[in-house]
Amino acid sequence: MIVGTKRLRVLLDNCVPWRLADWCHGHDVESVIDLGWDTLKNGLLLDAMMGRFDVLVTVDRSMTFQQRLSSRPFGVILLRARTNRLADLLPLVPALLRALGEIKPGEVREIKT
Repeated sequence: MIVGTKRLRVLLDNCVPWRLADWCHGHDVESVIDLGWDTLKNGLLLDAMMGRFDVLVTVDRSMTFQQRLSSRPFGVILLRARTNRLADLLPLVPALLRALGEIKPGEVREIKT
């Protein structure tokens, strides 16, 4: 199920299980690991995303404090669950899909249980 009509290019951060991509129906999802970007620090990762992705999905709570995200041409969705295990993140998928349909560039959305 996809709430928005636009198909987004979504990047899963290193700390997000790559299998979450299977639940992001209607979007083009890649993981940092698949791209070989897993060694990039946050600032370099955000720079590498520019022009290639519309949204970053992460569980890294410190990113929103350490990086200036409001001027970036993509949105960031922060998932907050008990752990970053897929089983703990799956209950957040309906809200994640809604957020993907609504998020704007430079916006940070927090989704928590």
